Amino acid sequence: MPDGKSYERAKAFRKALTPPEARLWCSLKGRGLRGLRFRKQHPIGPYILDLFCAEALLAVEVDGSTHQQPEQATRDRRRTEWLGGQGIRVVRIAALDVKNELEGVLAFIARVGLERRPAAPPPPARRLRRRATSPSDDGEES
Repeated sequence: MPDGKSYERAKAFRKALTPPEARLWCSLKGRGLRGLRFRKQHPIGPYILDLFCAEALLAVEVDGSTHQQPEQATRDRRRTEWLGGQGIRVVRIAALDVKNELEGVLAFIARVGLERRPAAPPPPARRLRRRATSPSDDGEES
């Protein structure tokens, strides 16, 4: 469970999105991607996720060039494993892909999110009633 400090940090991060995060967020907010609802800079446990879809348990992390450094890659792996233990799928998107291939990135996120979203329950069964032609008609012919 996130502590109060995580919530305060997340609130500050929401106001300071990186340009790739902001670009992606513009396409995701308001259920803009196939009805999936995303939150930005959402705290879960000790981590703050760039973008999170609760109904699909999907975290989208936008990675800049610093994520290629060995120390950061190790931290990212540890984070992904912890989140996986909570049932959350993490997808990592390169910041350059957000900049240069936004439509492909959105198609990928939509596919993963929709695959992970629980199926909608079937509509309630409707009972079909025979309609009588007159108030005294019981539906049988004489």
